[in-house]
Amino acid sequence: MTPLRQRMIDAMVLRGFRPRTQESYLRAVAQMARHYRRTPELITDQEVQAYLLHLVRERHLARSSVNQASSAVRFLVCEVLGQNERRQRIPMGHTPQRLPDVLSRAEVAAVLAAPMSMKARTLLMTAYASGLRVSELCQLRGCDIDSSPDRMCIHVIAGKGGHDRYSLLSPELLEQLRLYWRQCRRTAQAEDWLFPARLNPSQHLDTRSAGRYFYAARNAAGIAKVGGIHTLRHCFATHLLEAGVDLNSISQLLGHAKLSTTSRYLRMARPGHSAGDSALALLAHLPKVEPEAPSSPPTPPRPPLH
Repeated sequence: MTPLRQRMIDAMVLRGFRPRTQESYLRAVAQMARHYRRTPELITDQEVQAYLLHLVRERHLARSSVNQASSAVRFLVCEVLGQNERRQRIPMGHTPQRLPDVLSRAEVAAVLAAPMSMKARTLLMTAYASGLRVSELCQLRGCDIDSSPDRMCIHVIAGKGGHDRYSLLSPELLEQLRLYWRQCRRTAQAEDWLFPARLNPSQHLDTRSAGRYFYAARNAAGIAKVGGIHTLRHCFATHLLEAGVDLNSISQLLGHAKLSTTSRYLRMARPGHSAGDSALALLAHLPKVEPEAPSSPPTPPRPPLH
């Protein structure tokens, strides 16, 4: 490891960057260095701009990916090398604000009823019913599920930005989690991962595997809309808004730092779905579709989740 790379890692750790952000920044800077075949310290502002154009015109990367490269280089130049006067010469492009596809309640029900393992079904149900980011979902532990009647919540620890928060735990989701815990996590302790990796249970499930669960279920349900597992988070927010939950409450449940981030769901919601007093119980309002069992044999009963 070069001294410059170590300095950049140290600077990101001091500022509380999440591991995935650190990896993305390091990868972006390393790719630029390989492009010019020299250390990033010697790359000029003009060369940085030429490289960003190369990403747009020749590699056809999305604007968000190009901006991530710009942010990584800005961090290196301004925070690590201490050359803050160069910040404005490393441009950030305007990112088009496209609205994502949102599944209808019938489509969500079809996804959750597709043939899949108990683990995959429980993970996808949790994603929709709680609105967690996929990284937060994969890092849940058994003890993060608070099933006390006077609490009934999911504790998200060190979410985006390092902030803790609480999200929804409906009776329907709790029932599914308890069933999953009995059938799939018999020897697990409360501190263990809720969704462990298949080959190494001491590690949590990685986000790519969680994404593959969603793609497989979506394809099995015959749904042509694009988008990954994050679609379920969009559905969570949009369906709550359509059911009459106020925007500020949804923003807190999602863990958004700014209400303006949540306000885009106002353009995605379609009024007219009345849920009455049970607006927060998303699973209860899905059309009834009998889940299809996977081909593997059933697992013996296991102790309940506490």
